Amino acid sequence: MSFVPLQGQATWVPQQPARLSEVEFSGPRRTVRMPLKGAIPVLTRAVRVEDAHPSVGLLSGATLLAMRLVAAGRVRRTEAGDAWRIGPLQPDDDDRVRALAGSRAHAGTTVDDAEQLIRELLDAVADTMVKPPGTALPPAEDTTGTTRRVHWSERLAAREAPVEPEPEPDGLPDRVRIALRVEAPEEVLAGGGVVVVPQAHDLDDETVFVDVARLWHEAPETHGFSARARLSASVALGEAAEAWEPLGRLLRERVPEQMVLDAEELTGLLDHGLEALDAVGVDVFWPRGLRGELVPQGRVEVSGPREGPLHEGLFSPDSLFGFDWRLAMAGQQLSDEEMVALAEATTPVIRLRDNWVVIDPRVARRARKRVKAGLDQADRVIAPAAALQAALTGTLYLDGGAMQVHPGATLEQVRRRIVDAATVSPLPDPPGLQATLRDYQRHGVTWLAELTGAGLGACLADDMGLGKTVTLIALHLHRRARGLLVGPTLVVCPASLMGNWETEVRRFAPGVDVRRFHGSSRSLADLGEGFVLTTYGTMRADTTAESGGDLAAVSWDLVVADEAQHIKNARSTTAKNLRTLRSRCRVALTGTPVENDLTELWAILDWATPGLLGSRNAFRKVWAAPIESGVDPSVARRFAQLVEPFLLRRRKTDPGIAPELPAKTETDHVVGLTREQVVLYETLVRESMRRIEEADEDTRRGLVLALLTGLKQICNHPAHYLRQPGGRLRGRSRKLELLDELLATILAEGGQVLLFTQYVEMARLLERHLAAAGTPTLFLHGGTPVAARERMVRDFQDGQAPVFLLSLKAGGTGLNLTRADHVVHVDRWWNPAVEDQATDRAHRIGQTRPVQVHRLVTEGTIEERIAELLQRKRSLADAVLGRGEAALTELSDAELRDLVALRRTGQHPDA
Repeated sequence: MSFVPLQGQATWVPQQPARLSEVEFSGPRRTVRMPLKGAIPVLTRAVRVEDAHPSVGLLSGATLLAMRLVAAGRVRRTEAGDAWRIGPLQPDDDDRVRALAGSRAHAGTTVDDAEQLIRELLDAVADTMVKPPGTALPPAEDTTGTTRRVHWSERLAAREAPVEPEPEPDGLPDRVRIALRVEAPEEVLAGGGVVVVPQAHDLDDETVFVDVARLWHEAPETHGFSARARLSASVALGEAAEAWEPLGRLLRERVPEQMVLDAEELTGLLDHGLEALDAVGVDVFWPRGLRGELVPQGRVEVSGPREGPLHEGLFSPDSLFGFDWRLAMAGQQLSDEEMVALAEATTPVIRLRDNWVVIDPRVARRARKRVKAGLDQADRVIAPAAALQAALTGTLYLDGGAMQVHPGATLEQVRRRIVDAATVSPLPDPPGLQATLRDYQRHGVTWLAELTGAGLGACLADDMGLGKTVTLIALHLHRRARGLLVGPTLVVCPASLMGNWETEVRRFAPGVDVRRFHGSSRSLADLGEGFVLTTYGTMRADTTAESGGDLAAVSWDLVVADEAQHIKNARSTTAKNLRTLRSRCRVALTGTPVENDLTELWAILDWATPGLLGSRNAFRKVWAAPIESGVDPSVARRFAQLVEPFLLRRRKTDPGIAPELPAKTETDHVVGLTREQVVLYETLVRESMRRIEEADEDTRRGLVLALLTGLKQICNHPAHYLRQPGGRLRGRSRKLELLDELLATILAEGGQVLLFTQYVEMARLLERHLAAAGTPTLFLHGGTPVAARERMVRDFQDGQAPVFLLSLKAGGTGLNLTRADHVVHVDRWWNPAVEDQATDRAHRIGQTRPVQVHRLVTEGTIEERIAELLQRKRSLADAVLGRGEAALTELSDAELRDLVALRRTGQHPDA
């Protein structure tokens, strides 16, 4: 029925008799009218369609209610005796009808209309599912010998002739679901089959069950179920037969007692039947030991002899690992003879070690492939990333299936070394380093040395300002001292950080060559074993086919991606081109490994150690989706254990680091809106919501984002929203008034301040406003040239201007601005980690004074709701961060209106 447009409208077309009624589905391209008998399965499946039209939801809910009432035996003859209708209804049944009508009424259908439609449909479903008295069941075979497939509802109708419900003993269950019990008589197993017996389970108590046949053979007092349970079991059996067709044989029996599955049917049950039955809530119970004992079990070990220290270069790109596997029973691998016997079996049932075993057809196919390859040879050679994943998780994913894996002795030793790398005794500071590393930095160098020494990549994700640059310089010197360098180190970073890298290499590693590969005169001639610094933009342009690819032609020792969130989108040209650079190992540096969702972390780690976390789609399914949904917290814990060896995350609040930093105080300053802001805000909400409610899905997203942006601009200043670069500024924004008060206090005390805003236009307004007040400022944004950026940083650090205006994206990372002791966030960003890293421009190693952070929030507006969301989001940031504004586009109209509506409580008196 996949052709039926469930996203379109459904119209109920009643007829007489009721079983001849129809349902019309109207879609954008076609209209389909179906008899009720054909529409019932469509409507029952519609409950899973999230965006179904409300009219479909109404008919779907009514159909499901009708089927439950029929299964409970609440049906009776019409007065004429030629049809069936629902009844008598209990008070709670009437309550369900009214509740359904109230919840499913929609535009054009009142609650009364909906209730009338539901009651008509209930009678029509009853008359459709239960044939009129005296109607004979059409034969399964006609006089010409042609087989006719009879729908399960017709068999049910012929077998069941419901009568007026009679009083039943109190407490006997009448609603059941079906489960299947597999039995394994020796004589049936020998032929490759099994016996299936249907069981009826009480819907309200799964521990109360009985073989379905007893509902026919015995009285209610004996089997413990109501007489109506037989009809409920028949309906459930019919639904099970719809899911897996061979069960239809039970419906052709006068009493559905049991059925024998031959080898072909058993294979079908294992291949796809179990999944189909599970989807409709039918459990299958197997005898102990008959199934699930046989699992693939593999072993991974280093291929060929190795030279030098055990772990050095073990996982370099040219390393190979041999992989061998067998099937194992109860933890013991099968012998060659047993593997051959399994491969040659012609049925899913074989005898192994004096026991009958049912083999999953997929496992049997893999065994045949393994035997065909030769049991005396390793099955295959696998890549280093797959071997590493197997060693860390004990699982290897091959041919679409998971397999238990045991690492060989050499691989197991290296695995333990990698897992313990962050806790081993720290290395001494390397020769040539003109700095004394702090303890946590020394541990970071040791951890990086262990992983890169084994040929693995890593992500150093310390908070901003904890000295990732000097840690990387020390790693380079360590590799040089150990004789591991096989080329220069390439650092790819934002343009604003090249000057900082060059300064710190010359300061901490004097004598080590460092050059910039940037601008028109860039050159890689006469490279030694020093540092080459380039930008993401230069790297992206240099690694294209047209450019000749100078960077891609060099065999680098280390490639370092600083501010690695630049490659969080693995499909971007930047990320793709960075992967083309050849190196012994890769290191990612970032203070925010996850800005929006976990696939960003996958992109960073998959660049550092390709293949570690599998494909992007597999990662989304296995890890990201379960973690982001928050349904199972244990998934987040297991994921943390998997990535922990490759992701070192230290925070400023960690013991041993916090004493190195001065205190940080954070304050939210809540201000009201002016009258002009209130008018602009409410007008924008009213007009935008009207357009949003009328828009299609694609247009709606753009309108929502425009609304959110406009509201935040209004909260900043009317001139910002109205695009008035030369307009009047004073008296129009409470934020600006508060900012004047803060700056007056800060500057009077001799302080210096960073002003962050996500909008360049707002920064320009502030620059003009402060210039008019005689306050010297510096202004850095995305269009500031590299040389000018470096000059501004020096000027600010030298105290030549007390206020530094920065756009959040351009100035929120990489800058060392410890001269500032105040940070002001003029407007709120959606991700607390982004705000934190902006604050870290001042609150970082080298800061000697307490830092005060001021966040400006307008009361009763979307900004206040953002602040509330961020407070909750911050507590979950380590596991998963939401998708910010993009996620808000998926809110319903009512939820969105609640988010953006202006709350007038506590508003400024003149507003």
